[in-house]
Order: sequence, then structure tokens, then C-alpha cells
Amino acid sequence: MTQPLTRILLAVSGTTGLAIGLAVLFQPHAFLASSGISLGTDASLLSEIRAPGGLLLLCSLVALGGAIRHNLMQTGLVFSALIYSTYGLSRLVSIVLDGMPSHSLQLATFIELAIGALSLFALLQHKKATGAVK
Repeated sequence: MTQPLTRILLAVSGTTGLAIGLAVLFQPHAFLASSGISLGTDASLLSEIRAPGGLLLLCSLVALGGAIRHNLMQTGLVFSALIYSTYGLSRLVSIVLDGMPSHSLQLATFIELAIGALSLFALLQHKKATGAVK
């Protein structure tokens, strides 16, 4: 993957994660309602929902940093590959254990797996180009 395409991938990855992280952290009721999920007012449940939003927000800022600064590109790709692949694969586990989620979450699974796979591919190409993988 060429450097301009890698920067675009990191920009998409980072922007997407930033938007979702902000929504989960600061507007969890509205964000999850878009998938047919009602949270209620349980403070413990809301704490469990908001916490990954903060992690996603931070990781997305690193990915965006990689889109802007070459010296952060590899780290941004690692974060992008880990976050999106983990989310997508965890949703597949949930499908096996819990059944099929809403259509919007099925689409999220596909998008997460695609961004995760592209990020992993770009990471391997980046390492090859910089001589880190032989």
C-alpha cells in the first residue's frame, strides 16, 4: 500500500473511531439507540459503556496522528489494526454465542473487519518498505 493510501486509511480509521468514541463517551443513549439498544439509567452499565469510548477516542487520535506525521504512521497502523480487528472478531464471537444482532451492527462488523484487515496489510507493507520485516 502506498504512503498516500496509508494516510487515507489512517484518516478514515481515525475519523471513524473518533466520531464513535466521542458518541459512546458523551452521548451513549443516542448512539446505541440508533442500533435499537435502550440503556436506561443504571450508572454501572453506563460506566461500562462509556469506558471503551474513551479508549477508542485515544486510539483514534493516534491513528489520526499517523495520517499526519510519518513517524507515527506505524504506531497508528498498529492501533488501527488492533482496535478494528478486535471489535470485528469480538462481534463474530457474539454472533456465534448470542445470535444475529441488528442490521446496523452487522454492517459495523463488516466495516470493522475490513478496516482491521486493511490496516494489518498496510502495516506489513510499511514494515517491509522501512526494512523492519525481512
